[in-house]
Amino acid sequence: MARHERWVMLATLALLQVLVIVTGVYAVNNDFSLDALTNQSPPDGPTASPEESPPASVVTAGPVLAQLPARAGEGPLPTKGTLTQQLTDALGDDALGDRVGAVVLDAATGERIFASNADTGITPASTTKLVTSTAALASLGPDTRFSTRVVQGAQPGSIVLVGGGDPTLAGPSAKPGSYPKQASLATLAARTAATLKARGVTKVALSYDTSLFTGPPINPGWKPNYIPDGEIAPVSALAIDEGRQNPASSQPRVANPPQYAATAFARLMRKNGVTVGRTVRSVKAAPGAAELGRVDSPPLYALVEHTLTFSDDDLAEALARHVAVKEGQEASFQGATTAVLGVLKRLGASKGIQVQDGSGLSPRNRISADALARLIAIASSPANPGLHAIASGMPVAGFSGTLGNGRRFTEKESKGQVGLVRAKTGTLNNVNTLAGMATTKDGRLVTFAFMADRVPINAEPVLDRLAAIVARV
Repeated sequence: MARHERWVMLATLALLQVLVIVTGVYAVNNDFSLDALTNQSPPDGPTASPEESPPASVVTAGPVLAQLPARAGEGPLPTKGTLTQQLTDALGDDALGDRVGAVVLDAATGERIFASNADTGITPASTTKLVTSTAALASLGPDTRFSTRVVQGAQPGSIVLVGGGDPTLAGPSAKPGSYPKQASLATLAARTAATLKARGVTKVALSYDTSLFTGPPINPGWKPNYIPDGEIAPVSALAIDEGRQNPASSQPRVANPPQYAATAFARLMRKNGVTVGRTVRSVKAAPGAAELGRVDSPPLYALVEHTLTFSDDDLAEALARHVAVKEGQEASFQGATTAVLGVLKRLGASKGIQVQDGSGLSPRNRISADALARLIAIASSPANPGLHAIASGMPVAGFSGTLGNGRRFTEKESKGQVGLVRAKTGTLNNVNTLAGMATTKDGRLVTFAFMADRVPINAEPVLDRLAAIVARV
């Protein structure tokens, strides 16, 4: 009896397998899909033309997903009463101090789901980089690259190294393998030397041009310790390794980044067989001077992702100045501020934003929680695909960048939402901020900002708890 039952089972399985194969062949040959069986309409959007279709159809889970009550990111709004109670309780934590702004918005409609002092201007710290990065993407476009060039000098036998505002330009000591892949000063020297030698030139006088950026290299609102402590280098259109003496360490920073970069370039040229005079000075290259070599930065979207993930102050300041150049303003701190706010006004996102630098190091900046959350909603909208590097660049809770350092989302109240929150951090003395996005448990995409600038010691665990509440309601 047991053998008979086993035979019947095997025969049944074989018949089922044959049936699956026959059905599959029929589907391939007759453009048949499960839509016909489930009475489902095909998904919205364009379909591939016959020329673009693969040789064999693949039946996906589309009809099954179509049974869900809403598309991804468009689930029901969380119950306001529950969210309000939980967030209000968390906002009462003494660690936040006595000035806190908080808001949660529905990303699709901009409706406020929760608000507490949402329109109060608060010191944003590095969440300012969301403002700078959004303006850069909107003004310049995500595929823009910044070029560092060498051009013919005014005198015979002279060349000029022209800064293109790429602080990530890798110097001779930088180790390869970082993302995004940096432009290289060594590559620029090799290309320039090859061009010169092809023209029979093996001896040159070198100068450098930093005229793309103007104004003071240090913001008047910055604290004097920022540069000695390695927070940032003096802002210049020409720099290597973001003005670091050691590319792998934030300090020390060099006092004169363009001079340092030009001196390194001279050494590289000598290694490539071109003699360079000992004196390297600053000049302005002639308009239309013949180009001898160039290297290009990674595309802007990758630079924005790096800026947000690692809270890169040097790159943020460069992006702000590039916005000024594109918008026809002076490429200084003041001009960059004017240009950034002008771009945000075009986006309908300037209300509640007052900034004096691009990085957020200035304690004089003021941004409301509502402004940050709305900016993130605009940047993540399907209507603004050119701004989506904002979403992809924000750190992921517990995994990447300033949220993946082993200190964030580790408390009992927040560790359950590791991986479910994307947000930009902000930290200065007595300032902790967090602004980002999350999908609620029912699949609704929301944006949020939690900001405190009278923090007694450290409010980061409380900010993490607030974001975790949003992700789990």
